[in-house]
Amino acid sequence: MSRLIITVVSFLLLIYSSLRAQNELDVVKNSWLQYSDVQNSLYHHLANQAIDLLAKRSGEVGKITTLEDWQKRQAHIKTVLSEIVGPFPEKTPLNAKTVRIIEKEKFRVEHIIFESQPGFYVTSSLYIPKGLSKKVKSPAIIYCSGHSEDGYRSPVYQYTIINLVMKGFIVFAFDPVGQGERLEYYDREKGKSSAGGPTREHSYPGNQAFITGSSQARYMIWDGIRAIDYLVSRKEVDVSRIGITGRSGGGTQSSYIAAFDERIYASAPECYITTFTRLLQTMGNQDAEQNFPRFVEKGLDLPDLLSVRAPKPSLMITTTRDIFSIQGAREAEAEIKRIYEAYGKIEFFGRAEDDTGHASTQKNREAMYSFFQKHLNNPGDTGDHIVNLLTKEEMRVTADGQVSVSLGGETVYSLNRKVTLDVIAKRESLLKEDLSARETVLNSARKLSGYMEPDKTDMPVFSGRFSREGISIEKYFLKGEGNYVIPYLLIVPSRFNGKAVIYLDPEGKSAELKAGGRIEWLARQGFMVLAPDLIGLGETGPGIFQGDAYIDGESHNLWYASIVIGRSIVGIRAADVSKLAGLLKQDSSVKEITGIAEKELSPVLLHAAAFDKSISSVALIEPYSSYRSLVLNRFYKASFIAGVVPSSLKEYDLPLLAGSLAPRRLVIAGPSDSNGKTENIEMINEDMVIIKQLYLNNNAEKALSIIPASGDWEFESLIKDWY
Repeated sequence: MSRLIITVVSFLLLIYSSLRAQNELDVVKNSWLQYSDVQNSLYHHLANQAIDLLAKRSGEVGKITTLEDWQKRQAHIKTVLSEIVGPFPEKTPLNAKTVRIIEKEKFRVEHIIFESQPGFYVTSSLYIPKGLSKKVKSPAIIYCSGHSEDGYRSPVYQYTIINLVMKGFIVFAFDPVGQGERLEYYDREKGKSSAGGPTREHSYPGNQAFITGSSQARYMIWDGIRAIDYLVSRKEVDVSRIGITGRSGGGTQSSYIAAFDERIYASAPECYITTFTRLLQTMGNQDAEQNFPRFVEKGLDLPDLLSVRAPKPSLMITTTRDIFSIQGAREAEAEIKRIYEAYGKIEFFGRAEDDTGHASTQKNREAMYSFFQKHLNNPGDTGDHIVNLLTKEEMRVTADGQVSVSLGGETVYSLNRKVTLDVIAKRESLLKEDLSARETVLNSARKLSGYMEPDKTDMPVFSGRFSREGISIEKYFLKGEGNYVIPYLLIVPSRFNGKAVIYLDPEGKSAELKAGGRIEWLARQGFMVLAPDLIGLGETGPGIFQGDAYIDGESHNLWYASIVIGRSIVGIRAADVSKLAGLLKQDSSVKEITGIAEKELSPVLLHAAAFDKSISSVALIEPYSSYRSLVLNRFYKASFIAGVVPSSLKEYDLPLLAGSLAPRRLVIAGPSDSNGKTENIEMINEDMVIIKQLYLNNNAEKALSIIPASGDWEFESLIKDWY
């Protein structure tokens, strides 16, 4: 027992000692009350920028008073939506096939598979009431599913669909990609998505689409547009009386589709429309499907999705305890009302409200039935009635219950991969023709990353010092780009060699400062080392916000917050690195500034060094080789996404940025693929060849050292050889 007690006490003392050492290296956390929320810095910085842009937009919209000005606003919204989402692919044959028919007492269900793009199969069901007039065509409603793994087969969606059918509406429901029978990461053995649910099914390929310059929304909107194409081809359907509705993610889709396709006459999105300001103030950006590139930067807000349709009928269906802010919904309603008033059609717009959470209620359903009955000219009973639902087997469309098993075909990943190859080919062609390719790459990187030249006049705040044998560890923080601070440690050796190193570690500033760690080793070799916690890391992160695209411990929702404002996390961090380099430059004892970055932070250092020539040399430790590797490979490491610049592949990639550093010294040790592994040697080598060629073009091949992961290298010998 005594031995056990001694062991336990020793273990606890070891933990206490480790935690105490860790706390000693904290700069502001738990010691500066002003920065008690420092761990949420990244979210607040991105959200505040968005809110400022949205306030500017609201001020401009608030000045609109005439119908003519509203119509100009509508034209502007259409133009911007087309720019940030399009262009859509060309329309190709739907090749629609009715695979089976389910007969019920009062309606029949035709299960249909069509191709929204060649080989991109969409599973759907057309509900047709029995007893329809053969002389008069009938109104039809497209039903969009929320984030249910079952798609429109979910009981709550079936209940609504069948109620609409019983009231004489033809209803066409289709599976959104990543849901129902269209799971793109379907695990046959487990019988479910390996991605982990609909929002992740959307976000994982959606991230790749963002890198290419596209979006998940683009693919999903196009499915909806092609669903309308099929619907209007049916002889039973009155093409002048088409409506659309859906709840939650279905509210998102119905809002998007109706904004893009004028054939939708009446729209009733449920549990979605709010304002972006209230969204950011409450639950933050949602999955990839719900974010358009530069949406907020371009002066748009969620109410615009309905305003652009005016004076066509629209109904907002809301709940007071929804995850989508009810205050935002009321504010959106007030804004949208103004354009309908200008048109003299206020009766064509409304909002239903009930007291519940993110759910469907009888009151709201009956409001929706009444709305469609009125505006699609199909009067009748508005009551919400108990109905018999179809069984799981009756709702099956494909033979095996999944497109990937029964038909195979394309996915968002495979379609986007083809687009990416075309984008890269066009970019390479343009760069070959451009004699000033280096400046072209740098200008593109500045613009697309949202890099802002840092203010280098701010002075650091000293927060403490302690010593270890032969080194002094000083604690500082510096104002960042916005209302946040950059905590950093300055490790000063007793014998300084005049060379300073900015050391970027994704694990934070203190990870390699442990006894025998790389930072301590550098200091003992005479280097001054500046180790920061860049925004969102170490003391300044990761924060409480995770979101519905929280994948493998990484919140991609934070990345989406940067995308809608035309920024990038890597661009913000790169500017902060440049600002820190500016501090070192002011020290007359510093003769040279170099940078070392590990793994995920390699793109940050590359961007910083490319834009700031005071960083004379760069060493990248186990970096991923390129942005294209994240897109051309089906799977990628989730933690790499924060280091990606959205839309970058249109104009540049990491190897081009690395090559722009020539003739400065560059070391790349152990480059990996998109999964942080080294098996994909061919793609890694292709990326390295680009860097080599650019250094060769500048007669600087001796300044470049690339050591493959299979090579025999150690950090210490690498640095010694480097210098």
